[in-house]
Amino acid sequence: MGIAVWALVAYIAIIVVWNGVLKRGIGEAMLLGFVAICLFGGTEFFALAWAGITEALAEEVVFAALAFVFMGYLLTKLGLIQEQVTVLNSVFGRLRGGAGYVSTSAAALLGGPSGSGSGIAASVGSVTIPWMTRSGWRPDLAASLVAGNAGLGISIPPSSSIFLLLGSAAVAPVLTADQLFVPALVGGLWTVAYRFVLVFLWVRRHKIAATDAADIVPLRAALRAGWTSLLVYAGIVIPVLMTLDFGVKLMESRVGEAAADDVSIVVWIPVLTVLVTLAVAWKRLPRTGRAWSELLADMGPRYAVIGATLFFAFAAAATLGELGLVEQLTTIMQALDAPAVVIATVVGLLIVVVAAPLTSTATIAAVGGVAFSALTAAGMDPAAAATAVMIFASTEGASPPGAAPIYIACGIAQVDPARTFVRLIVWFVIPTLVIGVLVATGALPI
Repeated sequence: MGIAVWALVAYIAIIVVWNGVLKRGIGEAMLLGFVAICLFGGTEFFALAWAGITEALAEEVVFAALAFVFMGYLLTKLGLIQEQVTVLNSVFGRLRGGAGYVSTSAAALLGGPSGSGSGIAASVGSVTIPWMTRSGWRPDLAASLVAGNAGLGISIPPSSSIFLLLGSAAVAPVLTADQLFVPALVGGLWTVAYRFVLVFLWVRRHKIAATDAADIVPLRAALRAGWTSLLVYAGIVIPVLMTLDFGVKLMESRVGEAAADDVSIVVWIPVLTVLVTLAVAWKRLPRTGRAWSELLADMGPRYAVIGATLFFAFAAAATLGELGLVEQLTTIMQALDAPAVVIATVVGLLIVVVAAPLTSTATIAAVGGVAFSALTAAGMDPAAAATAVMIFASTEGASPPGAAPIYIACGIAQVDPARTFVRLIVWFVIPTLVIGVLVATGALPI
């Protein structure tokens, strides 16, 4: 193996030990991993470090990812997510086990903007777990569903994970954010569709009834009170539409072909969504400088973590590229003579194992690029390979025993987390692995 591969091994080991074993911050782990990679350059240490840092500073997706963090924070803080859940309950609540459909829908809607499995488990779980238990869901089932749905924050873009993957040395030269967004969205929706099927099966297997009528707000009343909360998704829909043929032609007719090519979907989605959120929740915004200071101070720690993680992930990816990682991994994978489905399964298992003790952010940062290289070297489509990598990493929320969403959901439901472990592996981890393999090999279209 080449020096870049050994640098990658050291990089992964440092992140796993520092974050997974020693329970230190992921930002610290990423910094140490970056330094370790540069050390493999010997006398070129400072040159490699500078190359990585300058590359990270030039990445527009760093801005986009931080904007998504702000967007997800505002949606939760200003109560728009609560209003969306109320509307969803009006639609699904009258179904048997309807609260489970509400929980899944809310996790899917919040997943992309949040990008955080723990955030989904806490925000969605705090609302839907009590509803589920009141309508006949066993507490351990309710906790399992919420923890299993937490992975939707990774598999549905826009999320911070997609930017980490796009920033890796293996992906950046091959795939842009605009090229990946729609395929990744479709791939994420496959995981949502599976979860709806799962809720349907659980409801009938465990004889779960409909939500109590007292907990259901009539749809007309729910929409009257919270329809504006749904407008925030116009900030996602509009830029996505602009990537389709008619949208591209419309843009070119208005601003010209050159200007249209310079429009970045990953920049405009958070910008538009934040603007719509501020407009919709105008009356709920702080009115004094002190109140704004408290709001921003509450959000500050999120930036301290995601900012450091993103920056050093991009820097490490660039440095590994300078060491020749892509070429060395391609050579290794080309030496493997196995069917695509076997390679996709092996890669998926690798990511699932790494994701078990780590967060999805750390998983993508550690092995996302090498997994993408392995899949594309086996002849798989780049967009399908990147989508599959994110689907594999989305098992983080449901992988016992280290996944934080499990303990958050079980804490809300007041059940022993160990009661959910086998169910999460059988109903969430393994099926998600299968979906990822099917997407990577083209059996599921994206």
